[in-house]
Amino acid sequence: MAHQYTAEVIWERGQQAFLDNRYSRQYLMKFDGGIEVIGSSSPWVVPLPLSAPQAVDPEESFVSAISSCHMLWFLSIAAKRGFVVDFYHDQAVGVMTANAHKKYWVSEVVLQPKILFSGVKLPSLAAIQQMHDEAHEECFIANSVKTQITISAQ
Repeated sequence: MAHQYTAEVIWERGQQAFLDNRYSRQYLMKFDGGIEVIGSSSPWVVPLPLSAPQAVDPEESFVSAISSCHMLWFLSIAAKRGFVVDFYHDQAVGVMTANAHKKYWVSEVVLQPKILFSGVKLPSLAAIQQMHDEAHEECFIANSVKTQITISAQ
């Protein structure tokens, strides 16, 4: 069964000059549930003030998509196995490097979830690792990218 996902990305020049390449990289992302998020190029890529440091950049969105997909699968697997998760906090890190053609890419994402369980049935460390492995195998985003994804559970 195929699914389709949509997102609107809107940028407007307004009165800014354009051909001098000194235009704002800030834009608006709209999602089907009604959420609107301000986006921008990363200040690491396009210097201030042309980037908006308070906005979400594509690289952060990419890392967040991998992290949240993994988390959602992990929670589902834990629930099916009878483990109660009270808290899940991931401080995911994406690493951008140059490839052999000197093109930059997000070559690695390290997930660092901290998870708290409660209840009478608590998972062993081996069971937690197995749930992470299964979540990684099931994650649609992980299955869609060539980026190395490492899970370093805390």
